[in-house]
Amino acid sequence: MARAGSSCQVDQVCCSRYFTFLPAVHLQDYKDFQDPCPISSCNPQLGDLLVGRAAQLSASSTCGLDGPQNYCIIGYLEKCFTCDSRLPYHRYNSPNSHRIENVITNFDLERKLKWWQSETGVHNVSIQLNLETMFQFSHLVLRFKSFRPAAMLVERSRDFGRSWTVVRYFAEDCSLHFPSVSTAPARSIDDVVCDSRYSGSEPSLVGEVVLKALDPVFKTENPHAPNIHDLTTVTNIRVNFTRLFTLGDTLLSRKRRNPQDKYYYSVYNMVVQGSCFCNGHASQCVPMAGVHRDVHRQCVCKHNTAGENCERCQDFHNDSPWKPGGEGAADICRACNCHSHSDSCHFDAARYEATGGVSGGVCDDCGNNRMGPQCEQCQPFLYQDPQRAKDDPQACIPCNCDPAGSRGGGQCDALSGQCVCKENVEGQRCDRCKHGFFSLRQDDPTGCQACRCHPLGSVGSCDQLTGTCECDPMASGPLCDRCLVGHILCHFLSFGGISCPVRCSPEDGQCRCLPNMIGRRCSDPAPGYFLPALNYFLYEAELTFPLLGGRSSTIPPPSPSSSADPSSSSRVFQMDHVQHLHRQSLHLLFISIQQQTSIPLVPGYTLQIIPRQRASHQPVTWTGLGLVRVFEGVGLRFTVDNLHSSTDYQLAISYEPESASDWMAIVSIGKVSPGDGGCSSNPTGSKTVISTCLIMPPFFQISLFNRIGSVQNFCSQSDLDTFHQFHCTGLAVKPGPQESLPEVCEGLIVSLSAQIHNGAVLCRCNVIGSTGPSCSKLGGFCDCKANVIGRCCDACAPMTFGFGPEGCKRCNCDPHGSVSELCDQVSGQCACRSEITGQRCKRCQMGFWGFPSCRSCECNGLSEVCDGFTGDCLNCREHTTGPSCERCVEGYYGDPISRQACQPCLCPDVLSSGRFFATSCQHDPQSLRLICKCQEGHTGVSCDSCSPGFYGDLTLPGAVCKECPCNNNIDPDDPNSCNSTTGECLHCLHNTIGLHCQHCKPGYHGNALTQDCKECSCDRRGTQETRCPLGRPCFCDPRTGQCPCRTGVIGKLCDECEDRYWNLNIASGCQPCSCDLIKSISNICDKVTGHCPCHPEFGGRHCDECRENHFRNPDLQCISCDCNLEGTKQPSCDPETGKCICRAGVSGIFCDECTPGFNTLFPACEPCHPCNALWTQIVTDVQRAAQKMRTLIPHNNVQPTDNQHLQEMINMHSMLDSLANLRVISPPSVEKLEKILYPQVSSQVSSNVRQVRVESQVTGVKVRVKSQV
Repeated sequence: MARAGSSCQVDQVCCSRYFTFLPAVHLQDYKDFQDPCPISSCNPQLGDLLVGRAAQLSASSTCGLDGPQNYCIIGYLEKCFTCDSRLPYHRYNSPNSHRIENVITNFDLERKLKWWQSETGVHNVSIQLNLETMFQFSHLVLRFKSFRPAAMLVERSRDFGRSWTVVRYFAEDCSLHFPSVSTAPARSIDDVVCDSRYSGSEPSLVGEVVLKALDPVFKTENPHAPNIHDLTTVTNIRVNFTRLFTLGDTLLSRKRRNPQDKYYYSVYNMVVQGSCFCNGHASQCVPMAGVHRDVHRQCVCKHNTAGENCERCQDFHNDSPWKPGGEGAADICRACNCHSHSDSCHFDAARYEATGGVSGGVCDDCGNNRMGPQCEQCQPFLYQDPQRAKDDPQACIPCNCDPAGSRGGGQCDALSGQCVCKENVEGQRCDRCKHGFFSLRQDDPTGCQACRCHPLGSVGSCDQLTGTCECDPMASGPLCDRCLVGHILCHFLSFGGISCPVRCSPEDGQCRCLPNMIGRRCSDPAPGYFLPALNYFLYEAELTFPLLGGRSSTIPPPSPSSSADPSSSSRVFQMDHVQHLHRQSLHLLFISIQQQTSIPLVPGYTLQIIPRQRASHQPVTWTGLGLVRVFEGVGLRFTVDNLHSSTDYQLAISYEPESASDWMAIVSIGKVSPGDGGCSSNPTGSKTVISTCLIMPPFFQISLFNRIGSVQNFCSQSDLDTFHQFHCTGLAVKPGPQESLPEVCEGLIVSLSAQIHNGAVLCRCNVIGSTGPSCSKLGGFCDCKANVIGRCCDACAPMTFGFGPEGCKRCNCDPHGSVSELCDQVSGQCACRSEITGQRCKRCQMGFWGFPSCRSCECNGLSEVCDGFTGDCLNCREHTTGPSCERCVEGYYGDPISRQACQPCLCPDVLSSGRFFATSCQHDPQSLRLICKCQEGHTGVSCDSCSPGFYGDLTLPGAVCKECPCNNNIDPDDPNSCNSTTGECLHCLHNTIGLHCQHCKPGYHGNALTQDCKECSCDRRGTQETRCPLGRPCFCDPRTGQCPCRTGVIGKLCDECEDRYWNLNIASGCQPCSCDLIKSISNICDKVTGHCPCHPEFGGRHCDECRENHFRNPDLQCISCDCNLEGTKQPSCDPETGKCICRAGVSGIFCDECTPGFNTLFPACEPCHPCNALWTQIVTDVQRAAQKMRTLIPHNNVQPTDNQHLQEMINMHSMLDSLANLRVISPPSVEKLEKILYPQVSSQVSSNVRQVRVESQVTGVKVRVKSQV
């Protein structure tokens, strides 16, 4: 029986303090209609893993990578071709390229013009795809241009190529190529076998090889099982061709080429179908930044998961473990409960297992002085304030422990504040001795000393302060350890399981026990037995027969499941009706723990079950599930069929008030079976058991127990007095276990129970609901499994169901949708409110929406169902659609709201005909015509022709108007821009040409697909004449704009000479440099002048001459002239002799001085004054005269003193030398010198000349000296 937590209003059915709000329940139910991902496994859409991953696809052999290679095709007339894969495939520039990226599927018109091809004659070739992360693999398709391989195998890797596993072998003759591999059909989904279906000679062209990751022959029960996971997840896929298919070279009689040239592998396209791998927790994936692929890698995780593959729980969602998606996915990765004291947690598997899967989250770094897995405990030396909630940051308060009786430094229980007491101390603060101990002292390690009173001779314990003992009347001594004269030991046994008057063996004191009682004192029940409490005969309301509207004349028979003795008394206690003195409800508590409830969980039923749950901090004041609420005028009928003997019983009615009211109840007793006839009086009849004005109205619970009113129930009057003194009766009939009874009551109740039941009673613990066969000695309560209750552990606890070996599971009824927290204890079905359904009452019934306030679907009578969350109608009939089925579906017209039926649009035919080319239509009330709103690309009244810029043959089935494939290079408004039937582009714009305007026209280059065709700007001087004729445009590469250059010319525009060439200004292009190979440093000359870079001593344009200022033969040696180039002409010296060639005004051997008559400042050597020339001539004459006179001076050792004339000649020669040097003297000095020396020199010269002439005549030498001044 339970007491209400708070008062309710007068007309309310029950209080609402126990409602539980579950976040996101409404949203989840809505998503169940939209997407299966929130409640079950989900997987992203499949796509081709190769698209966008050309760089990650490779082949071990490709023809023509190192240069052109020939290959042939098989046939009567053998044809051979060239493979050149040095450049990627291009329809015009590189059409013979057969690289591996050609196998990636696309929808270009050129897709059949390109393929991958291996080198000829190579048997072992592999194709490998390396993925950047783990992906889900579905199937592989290879479409061959050549014969399919005679043998091949497919491998996969899950560790980025570190290890490989064969998926399937393929061979025409499996026993020949793979002798160790089974050819029998696979027996399980992960068997590896050899398949011969895809290796024959037919077809010889476009043959396929298909491999599925999961063989559809086998049913997959769990898509996330480990073996299925291994089969469908990959990081790498490798296709190994191991043997070429050959024919034998015997078809032709003429001499053939190398037979190997016609055997090779070639593949049109390859498809690796798969999706991103998200462990069943995502329905879509998103691309990485800047990456464009068919299948992306980043999962959009749900179910509170995170990671690239949804392989872990989100932060703070670790209360339940991560696992792959499946049924019950909503229970994956639950949010942790840290009571607002932490924002981080982690998963602990040991905790999850220990809690039976209830919680595995452990909070990290709890704040506010908190600790524990959920921050639910206070830290040491603190405890939970009972007046504050657990999420209150100030809820932990300090412990208050008595230092004399506590230990642990004042530490207390974190929940209750109970201090850690010494061994013999008790109390919240450890401030008093335990019963049986005295003298509390701080220096005592155990706190208190044990009382030394003899347990059989003393009454109760000793005084807690003095230790004084109180003796039994039949005992004596300071410690009550001696019997009075004439008494024996058994008198002190406090009855227990013995009979009165008691006798025992004088030798060993063994008492004579009742059945199933053991021990020397007969004080304990035998193993597997117990002593029932006084309220053992307890009758719960759920087994009653409801009496609706007053007294019922029909008395139901006893329950067939009753285990009572057939001879036992069977009576019916009937609560006929409850009379209310005021308008209040009366609540009766009759809860069964042995049979399924007989009170239905139906909304509005007269009897309602009010469940109660046990809590560690609240006393148990009820039995079974909780309370039963009974309204005015309703009665209950109880069947009592398990009394073993007739005697006087007392009827106990326990009640619990809910609201203020006066009430009255009548109990009637009817006899069902005669019993043992032990009752002398007939108790049948009615009696008003309660008729009083109470402060609070009660709940009821009835129980029967033996009347205790005489000494015969006990062995002495003092025992009876003690029983009444301590109110043992009231304590004994309270619901719940009897462990907390006072010691004196417990002994008396044990003795009384043994006498009433003639010993101990069998435990009868339910083998399914209990943990073992034993039960408590007093009361017989078995140890129950999780969520199991009842003395025998034979029923589910409140708000649980599914009684079984694992206990019971929680009902989890939605508080918004159910009328009670209880559910059917077998099926778990909750009692739903009207218009709500589901096992847990979590969604609206069909035809309603807006849980929990479910409203009828408004669909204009065209549907009975709608979306449970939004109310949008589903499955609209009569061609209608919309949230309220208020409009016609595509292809129909009408007004459903005004009851105008939806009629098909004829544009030009109905929607299902395949010739419907409109998005909608409407009926024009003025013209009474049907107006079609055409799809893009269609035009006309009935949309039966193509718009400008679109094409299609609408006479063919399934045909539609498609945009002309002209790459946006036509005028979409021009009706003649493309062929309206074939789509051929006719009027290409933006300088483009081609069937699809996909190329730049001749003379232009760029990307025609982006309207970027620019005119070729080739330099005519360097471009080939045939590609750039005069008066016509030049032709360059249509893609790169590279002009076709002449020999020796380079540059995108052919506007510069290549190294080793020069002189672009001539009509024939650039000339070769032609540098001398020995005398030049390199053959790269100046591209304007043509001069080669020469070694230091050589020169000339070709370096075939001696360099400037050098002479001699350049083929032998060039020697430096050493001329001063500032004073020379060009060339600076004679190439044969090396003599320097001085310029005017410069003289000297090296042309490094000014000529006489010029200024002496070299290298300027400016001309002197005109008179300087006359003076120079005079000086020159003097020099010549001096030279001539030198020839006249004898050299035969004649001393000048011996000849006067000779002396004079020497003096004159010296004077003439001085005159010759006057040319370097400035004109003023010369003039001065003339004035001084002229007369003397003139006379001397005349005299001397005459003398010389005389002497010359003597010697036979004739000298003429002319002197002009």
